[in-house]
Amino acid sequence: MSSEKDYQTILFSVKDEVARITLNRPEVRNAFNEVMLGELLEVLRKIPARDDVRVVVLTGSGTSLCAGADLNWLKRDLSYEENVNEFLQLAEVLYGIYSLPKPVIARVNGAAIGGGIGFVATSDLAIAVDTAKFSFSEVKIGVVPACISPYLVRRVGEKACREFFLTGERLTADKALNCGLVNEVVPPLKVDHAVEERVNQLLSSGPHALSVCKELLEKVPGMKLEEAKRYTCQVLASLREGEEAQEGMAAFLEKRKPRWGHQDRER
Repeated sequence: MSSEKDYQTILFSVKDEVARITLNRPEVRNAFNEVMLGELLEVLRKIPARDDVRVVVLTGSGTSLCAGADLNWLKRDLSYEENVNEFLQLAEVLYGIYSLPKPVIARVNGAAIGGGIGFVATSDLAIAVDTAKFSFSEVKIGVVPACISPYLVRRVGEKACREFFLTGERLTADKALNCGLVNEVVPPLKVDHAVEERVNQLLSSGPHALSVCKELLEKVPGMKLEEAKRYTCQVLASLREGEEAQEGMAAFLEKRKPRWGHQDRER
């Protein structure tokens, strides 16, 4: 596994077409500050152009995914404009994960608290250990889950968000599964196997097709049906004549695996 660069607050490596991003401040349960947000943005902006990355796995060091915002960072005395700009950095990171043209799997190895739940909600798939805890604790310190709210409402719906945001309730992994926040809950010793299974599922699909799926999921819900009718037909028409779809259909008819991955092309 190749380490791309030494970062202060995250680890980033690429191996076998899988990029792994690890939040790496275990001494504060991987709470984020301006340094971590800046490093995450740097990595997220590089990944789309990399042909050697087809899937991204996001996790945390130690026993937590992310404890939310570092309170020592959050409580600093800043002007209104400085506050807006810092929260815009968080919003950019969340949108960067959500809109990344590669599938993102959140490996939820422990607690995800406050803004840390945003890393779960913006990922495409989330696999949690059965000991993980989730808490929308912002209201308990006089703030709100603002930047993460667009993604949480999309993921679990308004009814659940009204309950979680207003009560600051702590959720078990099973409750997170039942409300749709995570896709799978497994014992800690099985989490890597579960993530690997999902990685292999994604690697078996066309990389461009996966990217277009993510575009559909982002754009179609905001369209009127008349607009969506033409847009979706245009999407299929452009894919149908593309190299990836032609290779996929040929491979199916010839009963072989399609050759569309970076490693397949190098062979």
